[in-house]
Amino acid sequence: MSGGNKKGRDINGVVLLDKSVGNTSNHSLQRVKRLFDAKKAGHTGSLDPLASGLLPICFGQATKVAQYLLDNDKRYFVVARLGQISSTGDIEGDIESFGSTNNIDKSSIRATLRQFVGEINQVPPMFSALKRNGTPLYKLARKGIEVEREARAVTIYKIKMLSYKEELLSLDVSCSKGTYIRTLVEDIGKSLGCGGHVIELRRTGFAHFDIVESRTYEQLLELKKESKESLDSVLLGAHDMLPGIESLYLDAKQTADIRLGRKIQYGSFDNITKVKLFDNKQNFVGIGQTNLLGEILPKRLFV
Repeated sequence: MSGGNKKGRDINGVVLLDKSVGNTSNHSLQRVKRLFDAKKAGHTGSLDPLASGLLPICFGQATKVAQYLLDNDKRYFVVARLGQISSTGDIEGDIESFGSTNNIDKSSIRATLRQFVGEINQVPPMFSALKRNGTPLYKLARKGIEVEREARAVTIYKIKMLSYKEELLSLDVSCSKGTYIRTLVEDIGKSLGCGGHVIELRRTGFAHFDIVESRTYEQLLELKKESKESLDSVLLGAHDMLPGIESLYLDAKQTADIRLGRKIQYGSFDNITKVKLFDNKQNFVGIGQTNLLGEILPKRLFV
């Protein structure tokens, strides 16, 4: 997350960016931040430069909800080339032939894909942003250094084969957070005996959002040319990013107390859970946590 500065507008909200290929997530963030003239901005759920697609960008107070988005499920469109492997798992690495694709057809691919649905173990790739003693693995990998990585459990909810033609395999993948699609493609390629690597990757879903709701930088630029109001009209509220969390509405006294960081009495709760809090004027004020005593404790408040 990038910090604030004294210049810019105090705007709060979230824009769903359709990130283009070739830009880092941070570069995309800075461009959109300048476009909106926002004082404070941050993104959630980084995408590699090679990948395009959904990148939620949070402004102002909405940056406080970004961490709650990171645990959400994702969906990807991926094109893999079978018969070759790559040192990076994608087209940016050193490519070499691996195994024959002569005996591979749609039925053998479908049978193999079924093995990857459900909870699977993945070894994170060296070319990833995962850190070892504070250093991202990809920085070590670029220097030819490989370190041991522990396998981690991820969940693949669905893999649908969209097409297979001339060694190019297109897939629609729904998965849990922390899933490496490049590793998934490499593992599918190994299971088929021919190898594989990613040549195109696009995030089409993030939490409850779909790529159709997003806008490219160029589309945002056109809106700004119309007016600042047109540009601001695409902003979602921070509470829109948290559909799975129950909403509670406070009265004037409860609102005053919670804003001061005090716990408040609300009623009775069956379990300990996070809730979205709205003030007596139905403005979103932040996230609280209930307890079994019928109280709400402030967790993340908007000032």
